[in-house]
Amino acid sequence: MKRFAVVALLALELTLGGCGGSSTTNTATTTASGTWQAVLTGGVGEAATLSFVTEFTVNGDGSLSVSNIEFITGGTDSCFQSGATASGSLMVTTTNNIVTGPLSFTVQSGVPAGNTLTLTGTENGSTITGTWSLAGSADCTDSGTAGPTRSFTMCQGSGTCTPTS
Repeated sequence: MKRFAVVALLALELTLGGCGGSSTTNTATTTASGTWQAVLTGGVGEAATLSFVTEFTVNGDGSLSVSNIEFITGGTDSCFQSGATASGSLMVTTTNNIVTGPLSFTVQSGVPAGNTLTLTGTENGSTITGTWSLAGSADCTDSGTAGPTRSFTMCQGSGTCTPTS
């Protein structure tokens, strides 16, 4: 009878041993798909204050299915008034629940036609940073002019994106 009691107590201890323990929730970004805000810095003219919000899904082959892109500042007067479309790729790798990988993202203007914004960067969690260029009409060409480094920061989610210096 004592053996049965010891075995029963041991089984009860093993069963209850997992209860009440603490767990750590990892809040790192584990997916690259979703809503992103981009803030560009370093441009001149219309390109000096470009920012936009986009939503995309990363497909199995790394290509992006962009479902929305909307410019919220800069360029809305002459570079990207309406109807912009975007495409690109993001080759993601997930390590320790953190998504990383190189991004290539191209935006074509709708109205007026002929303007192209190209972003090249690297994702690290919920942030993508890199460089950009803008080509097209006289007001919307910035890639070849002298001036500050053209960099961008993209932040995932609904928070405000602050560019890195």
